[in-house]
Amino acid sequence: MTFPSSTATDAAAESADTAGTAGSGSAVVGRSPGQLMWRRFRRDKTGVVSAIIVLAFFLIALLAPVIAALYGKDPYTTYGQNQPGLLNEFGYPIAPNGGVSGDFWFGLEPGLGRDVFTQLVYGIRTSLSIAVIVTVVSTIIGIAMGITSGYIGGKTDYVIGRVIDTLLAFPSQLFLIVFLPVVEAAFVLPEEETPVWLRYVSICVVLTVLGWATIARLLRAQVLSLRAREFVEAARVTGASPARVIFKELLPNLWTPIIIQATLALPLYVGAEAGLGFLGVGMTEPTPDWGRMFQVGANVYHSDVTYLLFPGVSMLIFVVAFNLLGDSIRDAFDPKTKR
Repeated sequence: MTFPSSTATDAAAESADTAGTAGSGSAVVGRSPGQLMWRRFRRDKTGVVSAIIVLAFFLIALLAPVIAALYGKDPYTTYGQNQPGLLNEFGYPIAPNGGVSGDFWFGLEPGLGRDVFTQLVYGIRTSLSIAVIVTVVSTIIGIAMGITSGYIGGKTDYVIGRVIDTLLAFPSQLFLIVFLPVVEAAFVLPEEETPVWLRYVSICVVLTVLGWATIARLLRAQVLSLRAREFVEAARVTGASPARVIFKELLPNLWTPIIIQATLALPLYVGAEAGLGFLGVGMTEPTPDWGRMFQVGANVYHSDVTYLLFPGVSMLIFVVAFNLLGDSIRDAFDPKTKR
């Protein structure tokens, strides 16, 4: 016995919606491509669960100050140093499991004695805010450069193509480690401490510069294919301006790869930002950061593995959930790619 595929089922459902009221003479209403995509996505249980997990992380990041206020602690106060009996003479929590208790849900940070729970909540806020900004800006730049390169062609395509090739040739992580101190040295004197906002902006700028080339190359290839299609040629023949052709004919057909690429890129930027923090060139103290929690945890795991457990598990859950969500969105937009 064989079963109809997802595509065939959607097509049959769409036909039924279109023809369902034809006999009664009422208006014919069919499902739009967006409705079909949403219908396919809702049937994907993995995608729905992943979306709920990802939404929970974003809500935690957005409501970090509210969560900290309800919890009654902040990520900056050194509770272990201010309250006797919490840390031993070596700076490690006296209580078992990293100091986990009713007062400190995820325990205490070794050394400074800060609250791990609020550090993690605010660290998620820092990493996600950087990743979202970089994803949005790099996607916008990539859209503009990719469409311009593919549609105009000629020397413009050649120049943009060589810039893309150059950026993609850089070893990204090594370039970030080397270039971030150079950016800050141009604005901060050696005897001065780097402002938090400057480090934040520097990370966003460098990640964006290295990030837009991937989506630009993808969209260039898509535009090269689309610009030879009949509907684009028809728009040109009727006297449509290049801007109208791009926004009315090309861009609506590019939203699927744009959305898919953005959903797959965001967890990569989260990992990149955390990697910078782990290597010591990310966000500076005392700003809570996912990557710097890994850095501290890597130094103390032999005596307090609990501290490394919480940021590690939370990042693993987020990255896996977001990647699964990206796969589900891709399958919902284009069921032919479903394996």
